Amino acid sequence: MCDKSMCALKTVCLFAGVLVLSVCASCASVKQPKHVYELPDYTSEDVRNEEIKRIAALREKDAVEALWRARLLADADTIASCAEAVVSRYNEAIEKEDWYTALSLYQSLSACGYEKLSALVKDSGTLRELSLQNVPGLSNVSSISASGDTAKKVSAYINGTVTIWVDQGIKVENGVGYADRVIGSGFFIAKDGYIVTNHHVIANLVDPKYEGYARLYIKLAEDSDTRIPAKVIGYDSVIDLALIKAEVDAPYVFTLGSSADLDVGDSIYAIGSPVGLERTLTKGIVSATDRKLFTTGQVMQIDAAINSGNSGGPCIDGNGLVQAIAFAGMLQYEGLNFAIPVEYLKAVLPALYHGGKVRHPWLASYGHTKRELGKNVGLEVQYVMPAGGANRASLAAGDVITALNGVPVTSLEDLQNTLLRYSAGTVCTVTARREDGSERTAAVYLAERPENPGYTVYKNDLIASSFVPILGMKLTSVSSLSSRKFSIQHVIRGSTADESGFSENDYVNVQNVEFNQEKSAAYITIYAKQRKKGYLDVPVGLVATLDSPYYF
Repeated sequence: MCDKSMCALKTVCLFAGVLVLSVCASCASVKQPKHVYELPDYTSEDVRNEEIKRIAALREKDAVEALWRARLLADADTIASCAEAVVSRYNEAIEKEDWYTALSLYQSLSACGYEKLSALVKDSGTLRELSLQNVPGLSNVSSISASGDTAKKVSAYINGTVTIWVDQGIKVENGVGYADRVIGSGFFIAKDGYIVTNHHVIANLVDPKYEGYARLYIKLAEDSDTRIPAKVIGYDSVIDLALIKAEVDAPYVFTLGSSADLDVGDSIYAIGSPVGLERTLTKGIVSATDRKLFTTGQVMQIDAAINSGNSGGPCIDGNGLVQAIAFAGMLQYEGLNFAIPVEYLKAVLPALYHGGKVRHPWLASYGHTKRELGKNVGLEVQYVMPAGGANRASLAAGDVITALNGVPVTSLEDLQNTLLRYSAGTVCTVTARREDGSERTAAVYLAERPENPGYTVYKNDLIASSFVPILGMKLTSVSSLSSRKFSIQHVIRGSTADESGFSENDYVNVQNVEFNQEKSAAYITIYAKQRKKGYLDVPVGLVATLDSPYYF
């Protein structure tokens, strides 16, 4: 945890079962959208002509999405003009040696079935190699010290860590001024000064809403008196990582390992600056590897001491390989601490190095891992948002996703881990098994994942459907006179609805839906006739978080 930031407060609070709603009275209502997107009938000439106009307008703003929609329309002239626009962007990226962008554009052309791929100057394999060749942390073969030797003792790795210092000037409380600063930790992944830390440590430096003073510095472990200016290169608020750079010659460079090598009970060391105490090393074990504290994957639970100031520090094994990055501890509970698996860092490092905010993609869907005969067989789609990528590509609830761009998907975690390697604005192929047993592969445009997907779903769909991802209940209307009266058609096991005792064929009357100011949670008031309670008419208040790992 960092000294000032609440260190993944949202995540940890939800994990602890604590959710505070600061509800705005103006938000209190039950709103149905005026229009819900329906798949167009492209056999109608008028519909086709209108879509061609929309695609032409979109082409100037987002050529990739325009090409994808032209492909769905199956109009040869529109496809050709959009493909030309994407190829033009590809050539511009090649000229600038922006291999990261060029690779994304090439992948999109491939997924859209572009017939002249072989004519492009560089293929996907070449672009992938070029996009990784200068990325710090991904080209290191072994940990090196200033003299080029591998460290022999665990204590020697401390020189590869830094204290992150964010100076935010003076804070005035009760008429008295106090030094306002954020303290965190970080570690070198390149000799020329690239450092990994947590996003929440440097959040105010990149938050456009923050209007205060903020300056970033680092302090080397071997010289804690000197503050060296640094700058933010890239940041990822979703998995709480950031890449910064200081103009220093790193005294020690860490090698990124593989968290897959660690198992429950294995030893792990954490290095950082708890409460500003530089050069602190603690030891513990891996307590668990599958905690769902993030919305895009699982994190590691460790019992090595993590305190304010440890955020962003490395968690290493006995060989000095970075296996995770410390990001949160629950201070009121001894030994309950969390770290980000190093695989996530390796997956997003190209995007962090590319610079700016990492834009995570999503299919605008919701679902859970599908199991058959005790084995994971794919990701079951339980909801698709109208007008989202999956919906426009004709994926539907009941489909089971088995591959993304040819990479096998047997679980929700498989899909999330694969999506981490793609940026928003890319087209990918999704292979799915339909309910009738047939299989199809569709091209899907990956839009940017919203901060709170559940709120986006609520705004774009009717309550009967939007409550599937929000509460875990599929509703069907029982009154033509009231838009608030429903019967429960299905309840997802383990969902809020399931844990609140709802079951199929219960009757519900939705009275109120309110949101907190951040639109991260909803408070929903329902009058329910529950079978499990003898069909007594009782009011039920439900709190639902509007983000979870099950949105993808």
